[in-house]
Amino acid sequence: MPVDIEFGPAPAQFEAELRLFVFHQGRVLINEEGSGALLPSLRAGMARMLFPGEQIYLGCLDGQHCCAVSLEDDTDPPQGFFPEELRRLIHLLPQGDFMLASRAMQLFAWRRDHRFCSRCGAVTMAHNRDMAMVCPACQYTQYPRITPCIITLVTKGDEILLAHGARFPEGLFSCLAGFMEPGEDAEHAVRREVREETGLRVGKLRYHGSQSWPFPHSLMLAFHADYEGGDLVPDGVEIIEAGWFSRDNLPRVPPPGSISRSLIDDWIQRGGV
Repeated sequence: MPVDIEFGPAPAQFEAELRLFVFHQGRVLINEEGSGALLPSLRAGMARMLFPGEQIYLGCLDGQHCCAVSLEDDTDPPQGFFPEELRRLIHLLPQGDFMLASRAMQLFAWRRDHRFCSRCGAVTMAHNRDMAMVCPACQYTQYPRITPCIITLVTKGDEILLAHGARFPEGLFSCLAGFMEPGEDAEHAVRREVREETGLRVGKLRYHGSQSWPFPHSLMLAFHADYEGGDLVPDGVEIIEAGWFSRDNLPRVPPPGSISRSLIDDWIQRGGV
């Protein structure tokens, strides 16, 4: 189902309750109660009292205005809320909430890392209309950074290629992924990453979908790829272990909600071909 999010400037005033995405020390505050919504919804005045800090308007989700708040690191979260890693919420939050939480996380990181002009070093200020930081000295404008990446599930007959990366938790296997190079299109990046990390060649590619991945600011472009040739030899740097797996002997894979799991589930739903 498409997610109904409207981006744009914040209204002059908020009439109804705001949906809040509150961050504390890089984590999202969620309700401690087991029932009900994980994220708080409050009137604007109460939100400012309970969660004082830097605020960013995120947009309107399903008719409700949404704001992100970043609490100071040395403050304590209000009673009834506790901080959780956004990665752990990917299969618990509705898709729209995860998208806006991703947006918030990236925007706070961007503002933190672009307080100074990268051209002349002067202190920057927020643009009066766009989501941008402007240098008052040289007028250079810096927009939020988005880094394109590819991720691909390679298929050979009734098996798929899954790999254990150097930074993965123990026992976790996933699809191959990597950053795109300057001047490179997504299709070339898929073939290059597969060859560099495993020594394999792939042929036909099929675009699957995309996902914003805020760790820290990636846009994942997902593909299915057909094995074409070569011997499987993990590079030993990015990829520690890799193998071919059938539907009946899959290892531990990423959780639902991630684009990698979506690739695997799509392959299973198509009968493992």
